[in-house]
Amino acid sequence: MSVEIRIFGLEGIPEIESGDDLATRLVDAAERLGGLEVGDVVVVAQKVVSKAEGRIVRLADIVPSPQAIELAADRDPRHVQVILDETARIVRARPPLLISETRHGFVCASAGVDASNAKGAGTLILLPLDPDESAAAIRESLHERTGVEVGVVVSDSFGRAWRRGTTGVALGVAGVTAVLDLNGRRDEAGYELHGTEIAIADELAAAAELVLGKLERVPAAVIRGVAAAGDGSGRELVIPAERDLFR
Repeated sequence: MSVEIRIFGLEGIPEIESGDDLATRLVDAAERLGGLEVGDVVVVAQKVVSKAEGRIVRLADIVPSPQAIELAADRDPRHVQVILDETARIVRARPPLLISETRHGFVCASAGVDASNAKGAGTLILLPLDPDESAAAIRESLHERTGVEVGVVVSDSFGRAWRRGTTGVALGVAGVTAVLDLNGRRDEAGYELHGTEIAIADELAAAAELVLGKLERVPAAVIRGVAAAGDGSGRELVIPAERDLFR
């Protein structure tokens, strides 16, 4: 890893619509800052990926189930129904708050369903169907347009147990080491490390959050100076059920 990194917010990206060529928008924004370089990591907010992939639902099209009505409390039960539709398992419920396990295996609030920065009132944004596939497709398209090999992380903001606030996490990964396993290595004092894994892709996502703007419409960032190339995936960051002490 480098002792110095730089993070650039990619500004000036127009509102993304379903079917838009997101990679071209990213390249255009990067070129205004001098272009991409080999080894850069492009972190893209999940919401613009979902918008480009058409992962938008309209509440007017949703009919709530009895379960959704029961869990809604003061929330629109149609919103809760969309959350249930994206949920593989409800982990905790304190209506209207739902902590869900998604079909991807992510454990997060509301199964990642969000109304902020959506396509206007009455619309919700869903997580990509396959964030790793989304990251790989963006990476391939960036290479086709620039000839430069970069890594791509599709990021989102998750809360964490026992900690206040949200932070960036990696949902999809391509061309980047997702988890760095240090087990068996020795520190400077000769101690052999056990159970030490570094979530590199999550750290990149969190670093990018410092320049991504939820209110300023900065949906992507370039991280430069991190030797993070690899063949990781977002799936690697989901702890297996047999190792999860809290399920």
